[in-house]
Amino acid sequence: MSQQHSAAPAPTASAVATVGRRRDWWRDAVIYQVYPRSFADSNGDGMGDLEGVRTRLPYLRDLGVDAVWLSPFYASPQADAGYDVADYRAVDPMFGTLLDADALIRDAHQLGLRIIVDLVPNHSSDQHEWFKRAVAEGPGSPLRDRYHFRPGKGVNGELPPNDWESIFGGPAWTRLPDGEWYLHLFAPEQPDFNWEHPAVGDEFRSILRFWLDMGVDGFRIDVAHGMVKAEGLPDLGSHEQLKLLGNDVMPFFDQDGVHEIYRQWRLILDEYSGERIFVAEAWTPTVERTANYVRPDELHQAFNFQYLSAAWDADELRAVVDRTLESMRPVGAPATWVLSNHDVTRHATRFANPPGLGTQIRLAGDRELGLRRARAATLLMLALPGSAYIYQGEELGLPDVVDLPDEVRQDPAYFRGAGQDGFRDGCRVPIPWTRTGSSYGFGDGGSWLPQPEGWGELSVAAQTGVPGSTLELYRTALAVRRERPDLGPGDSVEWLKAPEGVLAFRRGEFVCVANTTGESVTAPVRGRVLLASGEVSEADGEVKVPADTTVWWATD
Repeated sequence: MSQQHSAAPAPTASAVATVGRRRDWWRDAVIYQVYPRSFADSNGDGMGDLEGVRTRLPYLRDLGVDAVWLSPFYASPQADAGYDVADYRAVDPMFGTLLDADALIRDAHQLGLRIIVDLVPNHSSDQHEWFKRAVAEGPGSPLRDRYHFRPGKGVNGELPPNDWESIFGGPAWTRLPDGEWYLHLFAPEQPDFNWEHPAVGDEFRSILRFWLDMGVDGFRIDVAHGMVKAEGLPDLGSHEQLKLLGNDVMPFFDQDGVHEIYRQWRLILDEYSGERIFVAEAWTPTVERTANYVRPDELHQAFNFQYLSAAWDADELRAVVDRTLESMRPVGAPATWVLSNHDVTRHATRFANPPGLGTQIRLAGDRELGLRRARAATLLMLALPGSAYIYQGEELGLPDVVDLPDEVRQDPAYFRGAGQDGFRDGCRVPIPWTRTGSSYGFGDGGSWLPQPEGWGELSVAAQTGVPGSTLELYRTALAVRRERPDLGPGDSVEWLKAPEGVLAFRRGEFVCVANTTGESVTAPVRGRVLLASGEVSEADGEVKVPADTTVWWATD
């Protein structure tokens, strides 16, 4: 057992109480995703770390978010940016130590912020102790039962056990020199656990308790739709299987058996004070299937990928909003809304391009148009009932870096030649804090991915205190959202009559109007303007809402 496994002292009651005053906080929380390697570098090695995150916590408090979700920082060979975990109870030295994690959690609580950590239960690293021993011990090893090892098909077992394809491209099976194959729905360095084996469930229940005892406020569950596979691992019978992801029933995703696992986990979570939560990353064919993950005895939230994937189009957005609210209402769960994360092109770039290009785009598009739409989309998202997610740097209006040289790319999907497009590095470029410096304030030793020229003009320092800047728009929007009861939890909106291409809805004494068209529209004044993503003008009881602009009104 490594030294890092020694649990840090339990957080004090006052620290926990600091973040435990508001009941059901997660029903309307704004949660900020930190991708640690790209947020802040404290030691000048070019890689972000936990100490860097800790030093920037006051910025997140002042931004106005409720919680911070940390992407994986566990011990890992980094074959997939930490989503290949070798030790779930240790911090990778690249990011620091368990003491650094403890200090981060404590400081966050003192600042009134909650901490959510990533959990990766579908697969481990091939450097996990279980898998290394299973390979070393050869066929017949009991440890192979904790993963999916199988003999191959064909005369000499030279063919994979079934036709499943990896999300990263190529077959989902790799053959070992001893002749057996093992399953990996992602990279070969990420073998899938066999959740039919009791030791796997026992281990993850222990891991949950380890981090809950450290004081974390919840878990974001990676590939929450995975883990359980259809009995017998049947062939899928289709090529280009990635196109079915989130659109069709698949024998390795969204199996009903996964819900029993989450019911067991919920019992553990409910033993702890402070309203700890689970958040599911669940790609499902329908939002109705997503709702199954957030039934009262399972998880608390699930990412709304249907909303993230929607185009900047009034009809499409309204349909997704209605379907989401209708699906969550029967299970009593809050809707969630998200526009960007570490796996997709930033929405300032997606919206700069024509619709229909998907969520991974290597085209810069019209930067001015993209930013205008992104700002409007943010105000629309923050006006909807439920919980909202912000991905680091979107509050600065950062675009994707679409012109990274091939030789600096690190996304494993890029090197697989199929599957995901492999351009996720563009949204993972370290964010700028200052106008100048070797890495624009990210750290003193450059950055692990190159930052583009002009990054400093989008930095925190360049935008702080500047009226109309994207950063100040986010700060103001989050302050208004927190102050107005009408923008708290809820499960419905009242749609108002509006011109074609415009969304208008009421929540109590609050009205939101979003013009998704490329032309200005004239609409009735709804009350007192609270905030707008662009310049609006009023005259004679009417307001001119510019193209791609959202306006918030108070009617009280």
